[in-house]
Amino acid sequence: MVYFGMILSHVILGLLAVAPMTGYDLKKRFDTSVNHFWSADKAQIYRTLSRLVTDGLAEVKIVRQIGLPDRQEHHITEAGRATLGEWLVSAPDAHRERDPFLARIFFSGTLQRSEILALTAQRRMTAESLLNELLAQLAPGEGAPQTRAEYMRFATLRNGISHVRAELEWLDEVEKDLP
Repeated sequence: MVYFGMILSHVILGLLAVAPMTGYDLKKRFDTSVNHFWSADKAQIYRTLSRLVTDGLAEVKIVRQIGLPDRQEHHITEAGRATLGEWLVSAPDAHRERDPFLARIFFSGTLQRSEILALTAQRRMTAESLLNELLAQLAPGEGAPQTRAEYMRFATLRNGISHVRAELEWLDEVEKDLP
């Protein structure tokens, strides 16, 4: 049976399938591996983890540490693996982009040219920052991915890089052709 929770649940199950993690570890992993296609704040991650545990898709194991607080590591269960597997092979969800910046651009025809250029300049700074973050994740010196799982994670990173580069090219066009 496919778990019809938020996609965030499936993303977290996928990350837990890679390795057991605390909520803190998951937030760090979000910020350094999947943020180019899915984001979540700390509260969303912890709420979803709690629901996954309640639903039996993940479990918490206490890891004792000397001189430090115990770690609450979340592990994917067999039911969680089955749910993740069913989601992975199910038909892709219809996806519609919701982008507040594009909504602003769509309606910005009443603004002065300088105001529109200020909007695109802000977006450019954000995009360039994201591109730098994604390029840093390429981890120079690690070589080519060794497993199919590594390759697929690398492929999504390349997709994110391509999307940001395409946006930067589009911003160039808008700025150049703006009447």
